[in-house]
Amino acid sequence: MFQGETAITIDDKGRLAVPTAYRDLVARECGNRLVITYNPFESGSLYLYPLSIWERVRDQVNKLPKVKQVNRNMQLKLVGAAAFVELDSNGRITVPPSHRSAVGIDKKAVLLGMGDKFELWSEQAHHAQIRQTITDDDLSDELLDLQL
Repeated sequence: MFQGETAITIDDKGRLAVPTAYRDLVARECGNRLVITYNPFESGSLYLYPLSIWERVRDQVNKLPKVKQVNRNMQLKLVGAAAFVELDSNGRITVPPSHRSAVGIDKKAVLLGMGDKFELWSEQAHHAQIRQTITDDDLSDELLDLQL
């Protein structure tokens, strides 16, 4: 559904413009409503889910046994921090200040279309992530089977 990389500017009110190419899709698929929350796997980024995808993810995460610390951390970062955001008439969403602060997003960010969701990265964290190389030690059987 979503793919590609877009450099994004965040204004002083914490608003970012969703790329024009995605606005109709976001309007059609989720009524202009997205859910923003922390990426539990990598610092420096947020997840932006279409509402229907978010509901499925939220329900799966909430079913995890709360007595395991890793599950509790996942629930806190994904569900506990989730906020609804809605595209305004100019195709912008407002990223909550707490979310921007926690991941280091200031003026410049990068929006990545990752299939069923977006990832919003601070520019600095995204550049650091891109500079990392995949080594032979990182390769799993699933990666080895890819025909790139």
